Formats: sequence, structure tokens, C-alpha cells
Amino acid sequence: MSYYTDYLNEIELRTANGLHPKPVEDGALVQEIISHIQNSGSEHRKDCLDFFIYNVIPGTTSAAGVKAKFLKEIILGNEVVDEISPEFAFELLSHMKGGPSIEVLLDLALGDDSGIASSAADVLKTQVFLYEADTDRLKAAYEAGNEIAKDILESYAKAEFFTKLPDVAEEIKVVTYIAAEGDISTDLLSPGNQAHSRSDRELHGKCLISEEAQAEITALKEAHPDKSVMLVAEKGTMGVGSSRMSGVNNVALWTGKQASPYVPFVNIFPIVGGTNGISPIFQVTVGVTGGIGIDLKNWVKKTDADGNPVLNDAGDPVLEQVYSVDTGTVLTINTKTKKLYNGDKELVDISSALTPQKLEFIKAGGSYAVVFGKKLQTFAAQTLGVQMPAVFAPSTEISHEGQGLTAVEKIFNRNAVGVAEGKVLHAGSDVRVKVNIVGSQDTTGLMTAQELEAMAATVISPTVDGAYQSGCHTASVWDSKAQANIPKLMSFMNKFGLITARDPKGVYHPMTDVIHKVLNDITVDDWAIIIGGDSHTRMSKGVAFGADSGTVALALATGEATMPIPESVKVTFKGGMKPHMDFRDVVHATQAQMLKQFGENVFQGRIIEVHIGTLLADQAFTFTDWTAEMKAKASICISEDETLIESLEIAKSRIQIMIDKGMDNAAKTLQGLIDKANARIAEIRSGEKPALKPDANAKYYAEVVVDLDQIDEPMIADPDVNNPDVSKRYTHDTIRPISYYGAEKKVDLGFVGSCMVHKGDLIIVAQMLKNLEEIHGKVEFKAPLVVAPPTYNIVDELKAEGSWEILKKYAGFEFDDANPKTAARTKYDNILYLERPGCNLCMGNQEKAEKGDTVMATSTRLFQGRVVEDSDEKKGESLLASTPVVVLSTVLGRTPSSDEYKAAVKGIDLTEFAPPLAS
Repeated sequence: MSYYTDYLNEIELRTANGLHPKPVEDGALVQEIISHIQNSGSEHRKDCLDFFIYNVIPGTTSAAGVKAKFLKEIILGNEVVDEISPEFAFELLSHMKGGPSIEVLLDLALGDDSGIASSAADVLKTQVFLYEADTDRLKAAYEAGNEIAKDILESYAKAEFFTKLPDVAEEIKVVTYIAAEGDISTDLLSPGNQAHSRSDRELHGKCLISEEAQAEITALKEAHPDKSVMLVAEKGTMGVGSSRMSGVNNVALWTGKQASPYVPFVNIFPIVGGTNGISPIFQVTVGVTGGIGIDLKNWVKKTDADGNPVLNDAGDPVLEQVYSVDTGTVLTINTKTKKLYNGDKELVDISSALTPQKLEFIKAGGSYAVVFGKKLQTFAAQTLGVQMPAVFAPSTEISHEGQGLTAVEKIFNRNAVGVAEGKVLHAGSDVRVKVNIVGSQDTTGLMTAQELEAMAATVISPTVDGAYQSGCHTASVWDSKAQANIPKLMSFMNKFGLITARDPKGVYHPMTDVIHKVLNDITVDDWAIIIGGDSHTRMSKGVAFGADSGTVALALATGEATMPIPESVKVTFKGGMKPHMDFRDVVHATQAQMLKQFGENVFQGRIIEVHIGTLLADQAFTFTDWTAEMKAKASICISEDETLIESLEIAKSRIQIMIDKGMDNAAKTLQGLIDKANARIAEIRSGEKPALKPDANAKYYAEVVVDLDQIDEPMIADPDVNNPDVSKRYTHDTIRPISYYGAEKKVDLGFVGSCMVHKGDLIIVAQMLKNLEEIHGKVEFKAPLVVAPPTYNIVDELKAEGSWEILKKYAGFEFDDANPKTAARTKYDNILYLERPGCNLCMGNQEKAEKGDTVMATSTRLFQGRVVEDSDEKKGESLLASTPVVVLSTVLGRTPSSDEYKAAVKGIDLTEFAPPLAS
């Protein structure tokens, strides 16, 4: 059966599901499509022309390669297609944006036919996705005296690919659509349980919010054809939880505009707004698509005559509406005054959404074009030996004489690219920085691969120290979707130069370790910058930023990232831990005490610089990982010298295990990381470069002091699903002591797992089960307990030390890699499940609790529908707690009392944390 016949069969299935033909990425299929175009008598010729012109994925796909070569033959006159003139062929090449199309255009521009060469040059002047192989050809031709090459380079030096683009409209009309009240997580825009379809943009678009919402958005567009629909988070923040490129893609698909008439389902220019603005990592993703993210500030705290906030009976600030953004409201964004208007009435200053840099992203159709354009302009000017004209907005450089540096300011200054020697930059400065470690996870990885293909990248930047492609988000169930997607992803990333969780050749055992844990191990420098395709890319060494799949692709391709240096909030501790408290309670207490001290979340959009250096990297990670839920941009752990050395030694041993398994590549990336760890340890021991610490005279946005003496009982992050104020539901800010529940709240399922736990947590589970057996005579679960270790290393170490045998004693299920599950559970028994390492319930794309369950979890995710969906009778809720609280809740089938909790953890060393003697 032919590729084209298979394609027609697939089209028939998609049509039945209300979908258009899937965009073509296979070169063999394009070759068959071309054969039908060449055959004037083919019954498929008309359809094949449409597929060829409008439905081939550009970039470096094999389909793009075949398409570009055929267009070249048309331009040269070797092929004649009545419907595709040479002029139209050039237009099609101009929309292919890099890779094989650039190779073809260079062939034509540097060829012997002067007319063709001139036309090819005109197209090349509009292109920016050129790599070294391309620029080397141009440079060699220029140095050989080729006038066309000189003409192209002169255009690049002037950045005409940017300056000749249409300016951003002065006025942009929008009509509002309130997507939800309260914080909008990216799960609403792109649900985790639909992760398998993210690379199929049209199919994935069907999961945006709801079918009803999609119909309402469509109706708004039809009623306001001259306006853009702005999605709004009323009384909340837009895009919390993750960067999620698929969420922005979905918003753009329904509300944006098509990037190219010849590339289906790739839309740009989404406009989103939130009463409390846009989540920082989501804002970056909006910029990738040339969109606008607006801080609406349409609700403010009501104040009394003395200027103090007015509080309601619950002690929360009363909000009053400054202006309405109810669905259907017509507003105007003025890009010159940088204000939002309703008619002639000025509503709010939105200059933060329309900075010079963000306006450039809008003009260029996305941030990638600007990044690559700047690089191309620099190359051309240097090759020609001319002064580079100032075309792009200058980077903001802020330097305060005599002011010390915070930890993040030190890291950014150390890794800065293109900054004058000796220049010291402080928070607020725009910085291009070298990225040391990059992580791609498996439910966004297919999109990252697409982005790499679209920007014509074929190999990882040599300046990246290490990069990893995980398999953790699809670890729970090896179903047909995973079997179709994951081997393809691993093969692409392995070839690109990443260390991959699965070996495309099948030599080493598939690893489903949680990506953040792996990145935490392969980060071997506390001065490193890490970019990862997941919001929980928050390391306890260096500074790590969760990013969308496109920013990950950019970091892999260029070894760089661009962002402002964030402000920092310093977090220190006083007092002492009570022996029955777990470190997770310190994490929750930090958030609760911060909110109490300041009345608002001072962490949002900033770096949390946490002085927690007595804890090893594994344990400290529990804190830094949670900072995504605190809405922080990132977190930095300030460690003591000896603690950091011990953490690096552990990291070395784990990297060596990866090498021993056969995971290193031809470039010896993993061995290089061990070498770097050894060098860093030597620097610390010699005193040449101690562990990273801020300067004593560094300036912070705020300083939070957490009083450990106040923590006397376990604390729960509660989604508060029945709060009468919808905007207060499903936030991570409702922190309650266990006594709040009066030992009465029913718990239907417990989950110990995700990136928030480490080896010590699994030991605690084993010790608690032994304690409970001594107290009750036996261990009988009144609710299921799902335990998913984060990594295989942990399982191996627990087996060697005997704790795994204890867990097995009480377990009713143990994972079997030789026979992985092929279907997700829908029902649970009241037993202990020892699950495969990976994300499991936390991700929500495979395994879920039963609908309507109350789940007690060590996870970070309490969003609606993530871990548990609502039933018709009851809202599902995911309460977040420490490991001992989760275990005890499943044995009791309810929340425990303080006395029950203390008895269950008696004699167990829950944490070794004590505040550093000096901060």
C-alpha cells in the first residue's frame, strides 16, 4: 500500500472526527504527492496540488526537503507545473523558513543564471533562520568576489529582514472573553491528560477550555471580525503552573492569526490578560508567538480612610472593580501611548506588555525571528567589516555603583554574552546568557522537536554542557499513544545530541526518571543556568527556569537564552525544627508566613534566594521545586561549602551510573560533566571560588524570615474547592494546619511521588508502615496508597539497603518493567501500589485518581482536573502534604489528629534541616 493511500485513509478517519488532513512531514509521502502532480491524468492531482502547496510542514522535516528540491526544479525550468510558476515557487520557498529551503535559495542565488540569482537573493534577504553551514557559504562567496553574496550581506547588515516588515498597528481592537475567574492554569488551555496530541495542533486545539467556550469564542470572532479576542483571567493570573507552549498555541489557534497561508494550524499573535497579570514563564511563551500579555489591574484592594486594606470576615482583602472586562467588552490597545482604552476612556497603563523588545517580537511574528535576526546582522556586519547600524531596541543595562549583587545577579553577570568587559549589571537589565544545562520532557518534547525543525536546527550547540530528554511524563502507562510518540522523540533527540532516557538502539534499559531529578544531578556547578521544558525546572544548584518547548529548542540550538535579570526575595530561617515535623512543612510555612507578613505574594515573578545551605541537593530540591507554585520565576539555594561538595559527589556518582548503563554519547557529554564537577570541587576546596553567596550589600525586593518555632503541626496546601469566592479556589496560597480538619476529612487516595520526594521520603514510608504495624498489630489500608519513586537510582539504593523489601511486604502491586502497564487504572483497591519511577498521578495525562476523590499527595499539583477530576456528585480535590501525612491518611482513611500523627512518626528522623549559623 502506498504512502498516499495510507494518507487518504488517515484523512477519512480525521474527517469523521471533524478534523482536516494532518500536515505532511514525511518526505516519502511528498514524493508520491509530487508524482500525482506530474501526472496530468491522475484523479488525485488537484488534491495533491493543495497538499503540496498548503499542507507541508516547513523547516528541516524530510517533507520540506523534498518540497524545496521540487520547487528548485520548477524555478530552473526542469519541471513545469502550470499552477506553480517560478515566481510562486519562490514565494513558497520564502515561507519555508530555513533548512532545505535556505540551501536551495543559496544554490540559486550563487548560481550562473543572473535573473534567478537576483530573485533568490530577494527572498534570502527576508530569511533569518541561517546556520553556520549557510553563512559560511555566503562568506566564502563574498570573499570570492560574488556580487550577489555581497548584496545579501549588505541587506543583512542593515537588518532589512526586520526593518522592511510592516510596523505594529498603533491601535489594536480587542473583544474580551473571560476564560475563568481566578488563576487560570495552563491545564485549562492545554490539559495534561491530552499531552499525547500536542504535536497535532488542530487535534490538540479541541481541548482548549471546553467545547462551549470554543463556540463562544467563535461567536465573538464572527460578531467582531475586525477585532482580536482577548482571553482573560478575571480576578486572577493568566497561565500559572507552567509555560506550556501548547497552551499558547491553542489560544493562538482559536484567537490569533495564521502565520503563513502555506502552513496550517500555526497561528501567532494571541492576546491574553489577567487581573494580576501573566505568569512570568507563560509571558515568555506568549512572546514566542509574537503575542501580547496584559496586566489588567481591573480589580484592586479596597482601602479605608487611612489607606489600610479592608478585610472580609475570612480576613481576606475586599476587592473592588476599577473597570469591567466582562465577556464581549470592546477595548483598544494603543501601542504608542501604551495604554488600554474603552472608547476614549483610559483604563490602565500597559507599558510592561509593550516594551520595545516585546513590540519587536510582535512585528517579527515571534521572538525567535528577533533572536536569529540579531545574530545574522552581527555576522554580516563582521564579514563586511562595517559598523552595525542600531536597528533593534537596545538592551536595558542597569548598574548601581556601590551596590552588591544578589545570587542571581552574580550568575547572570558570569554567564552574560555581549556585555562590555567590566560592566556589572543589576536586576532589570536585559541579558543574553549562556545556558549550561537543558532539559526536554516527553510530553512537550515532540513540540520541541517541531520547533527545532521549524528553526532549521540539526545539532545541539557545542556550548551546552549537557542536555537530557526524559521519559517520565509517559512512564506510568506504555500505551499505544506512548508507543507511537516516544521512540520517535527519543530517536530525534538522540541524533540531535541529547542524552536520552530511552536508547533508540535498545542497548540500555529505558529510564523513566523524573526529569527534574536528572537535571538536578547533571547540574554540577552552582553558577550554572538551566533551561527546562517544564515549570518545575527548579534546581537546588545554579538557577533554573521552566520554559516553553520553543525556548528549550532555542537553548538547544543556540546555547543561549535572553531575559531580564529578575529581582530577588531573600528567605532565611530562625528557630528550630520540632522532631515530629517534616521539611515539607517548612516549605508550606514559608508560603503561609510570607503571605501573612506582606499581605500579598512578594515571590511572584521574582527569584527566591533561599538560605538553606545545610541541606544536600536532594533535600533542598523539595523547597526549590515548590517555588513554581509560589509563582516565583526561579529559586536559588545558597549552600555551604562542604554541603555543596557532598552534593556534587553524589551527583558524580549518579552520572557515573548513567555512564555505566551505556547512556553517554559520542561527545562524552556525561564524562564531561563529571570532569566539570571535579573542577568545581577543587575550586571550593582550594578557596579559589567558594560556594555561591550574595554580597552583603546586595539589594532585595523583600526579605522573608521564616520562624521555625511557629511550625508545630503538619501543614496542608488545600485547593479549597468550595470557597464561595471562585477566584480563591485551586490556588496554592491556602495553607492549613492538620488540626483544621478535626481528624474527620475523608481521604480516598494517597500519593507519594513526583519530583517533590527523594530517597528519604521512601525510607519514611517504610519506617512508618513498621511503626503503624507495631501500633495496630497490622497495616490495613482504608484508602489506596500509590508510591512512585522519582528515579531508578532510588529504587536500586533502597533494594541494596533493605527498605524496598519492607515496602514490598506491605504492597499489593509492584511495577514490572518487563511487562509495563498498557492501560491506565480507573479503579484502585485499598492496597499499596509500588509504581514505576516517573511522574505518575502528578502529571495527570495517564494515571488519575477516581473522579470526585479527595487525594492527599506529596505532589505539587492541586489544579482542577489535574490529579483528579470532578464527579457529578462531588468535586475532586488534591490536598498537598508531607509524606508521613499522606501515608497515615491512607491507613486511617481520613486526615489524622496531631496525636495520631506524632505516634506514627515517633523515632523517625524526618529531616536534618537546621538554619545555617550565618546567612
